Amino acid sequence: MTQDTLLQDLLKRFDYATERSSADHPAINVPADKYVETCRVLRDELHFDLLTDSTGIDWGQEASPRFSVVAQLFSTRDKLYLRIVTECEGDEEPVAPSLAGLYGIANWMERETYDMLGIRFSGHPDMRRILMWDSYPYHPLRKEFPLAGIEVELPAADVAQATGAKVIPAPMAGGPFFSPQCGEMSDREPRAADQSWNEKKEKPSES
Repeated sequence: MTQDTLLQDLLKRFDYATERSSADHPAINVPADKYVETCRVLRDELHFDLLTDSTGIDWGQEASPRFSVVAQLFSTRDKLYLRIVTECEGDEEPVAPSLAGLYGIANWMERETYDMLGIRFSGHPDMRRILMWDSYPYHPLRKEFPLAGIEVELPAADVAQATGAKVIPAPMAGGPFFSPQCGEMSDREPRAADQSWNEKKEKPSES
């Protein structure tokens, strides 16, 4: 199996799979109920033994299904890449099968996808947020989430550790981001074009 023959070989082997347009590596779509089974065969029989990434896509509120999940696989034996996409069930509370039972690294990847996009993974051993705090009410990579962020009160237990801040925008507000191309290294950190979230605010009274 080579990069040139990989796609056709897979379409013959998995008759439920369809080709997916891709500008770089071979890519296939599979039904959600075949997602784990397909990845298991790819790992155990076709030597795609490395999950390099697992993430989600929000196609927008007008689309249905609205969300998809993507697995990026790599064969360390054959040096081949493959992308697998499956659609999530549910548009407001999307669900997809977990690959954590096949690839241990999927555990954290799927938690990040849940945290940022709100896609839950059935069969995941620890389905909770990994970046934002547990009570955070939003999923920041959804299409409707504003680039400038939304100010949210910190949980009471964290306020004391937040250097006096009562609210924070989450995630970092602004965008697009840019880096000055000259000057001191300390001045070339990426910054948001919109810095309104970082404006000084009146300090609360100490009474």
